[in-house]
Amino acid sequence: MELHSLKPAEGAVKKRKRIARGIGSGHGRTATRGHKGAKSRSGFKNKRNFEGGQMPLQMRLPKIGFNNHNRKSYTAINLDNLQAMSEKYGVEKFDMETLVKLGAAGKNDLVKILGNGELKGKFEVVAHAFSKSAKAAIEAAGGSATVAE
Repeated sequence: MELHSLKPAEGAVKKRKRIARGIGSGHGRTATRGHKGAKSRSGFKNKRNFEGGQMPLQMRLPKIGFNNHNRKSYTAINLDNLQAMSEKYGVEKFDMETLVKLGAAGKNDLVKILGNGELKGKFEVVAHAFSKSAKAAIEAAGGSATVAE
């Protein structure tokens, strides 16, 4: 085998389609664009999602889901979390500043205290909302549950 005898496999190289080079080329006259219509004309640009005037797919499909802009989203803190924070940091009063400082809530969060777990001490808790069981458990332990504005 010599370098000058190398050539590509049969059928691997196709001849380029020379468009708009006269009728005799086989690709003249309409230059493979077909007859009439926007696609046959110069300056044609295909718009994204355009389906030739048919209603586009994204407009035919139903829109799903709903985001309620008035929804209040609370950060939930259970009673056992309060008990654990009290034991770890020696805190008896839980207000928003304390909860933010301890990393239990963000400074702009709304906090709701839930009744999972039990309390061993009496705590003064100030939060935006309380579940019935949480409020009852805090008051049963001798503490106070105050709703913050």
